[in-house]
Amino acid sequence: MTRPYVFVTRKLPDDIVAPIKDIAEVAMWPYDDIQVPRDVLMNEAKKADALLTMVSDVVDEEILEAGTSLKVVANMGVGFDNIDVSAATKRGIAVCNTPDVLTDTTADLTFALLLATARRVVEAAQWLKEGKWKSWSPLLLAGADVHHKTIGIVGMGKIGQAVAKRATGFDMNILYHNRSRNIEAEQKLGATYCSFEELLKAADFVVCLTPLTKETRHMFNSEAFRKMKRSAIFINAARGAVVDEQALYEALVSGEIAAAGLDVFEHEPIAASHPLLALTNVVALPHIGSATKETRVKMMELCCRNIIAVLKGKRPETLVNEELERS
Repeated sequence: MTRPYVFVTRKLPDDIVAPIKDIAEVAMWPYDDIQVPRDVLMNEAKKADALLTMVSDVVDEEILEAGTSLKVVANMGVGFDNIDVSAATKRGIAVCNTPDVLTDTTADLTFALLLATARRVVEAAQWLKEGKWKSWSPLLLAGADVHHKTIGIVGMGKIGQAVAKRATGFDMNILYHNRSRNIEAEQKLGATYCSFEELLKAADFVVCLTPLTKETRHMFNSEAFRKMKRSAIFINAARGAVVDEQALYEALVSGEIAAAGLDVFEHEPIAASHPLLALTNVVALPHIGSATKETRVKMMELCCRNIIAVLKGKRPETLVNEELERS
């Protein structure tokens, strides 16, 4: 009997994928830092029973149509906007993600980004390295307090709740906006639900953690930034396309908002020449929200378990398109 064929779109440690090799033939793109070309992904999809993908891999209807034997796409990330889930569902292909295992790690990074932006940590470190520190000065590189301020979280899912939990340690007033009220966050964390407009007007720190959908694309636009305080700091650790980057740039340059901390961008990797990166009031990171060794290994292992489950005819642990089970 022919063994199933699995294609992994980045080089992963051999011991991580070893359990899949017990039941299937496994091929891996040989690089961990270079994205698999689309033509290679297309050719691999044509013969694969399973794909283990990264959030940067676009698995659209054309790829899924080519994958006539595909049974599962296991995506290494909590987000899955890079996959056409409806097209996969139509073809009976399971789509899996890696929630929960990265919640606290991503929340840590989000709050670190908030602190670094508020206290001008990156700018100050560079100032020191460039030999610009000549004397102590009363307002030298003075940033903004975080404690006792108001944080507004847009997207109160598990990561949003974890960020809110960290905000309680800074005695922050917690506002949130979500598609629906999160009673647990209100009861356990003292978070207050409000409209998007109310949040923008009241928050000292606006933290974007909403998933990317048709409704949320460019929800942070010129109009949104105009409603924020001039002293407000914007943090995005969700998806780049939730933000109109040109509008953000203009808001930062004009002083409509004070600063921004960004872990994600509309087009990744972002070009070093991008105007946002030239601004001293921007702290920019290369999409490292879940990037700790412990968490990334857990994400890889969960992807592998999901693939093994589907290939064995069992329910995967984290099925995105649960409607498959009802069809």
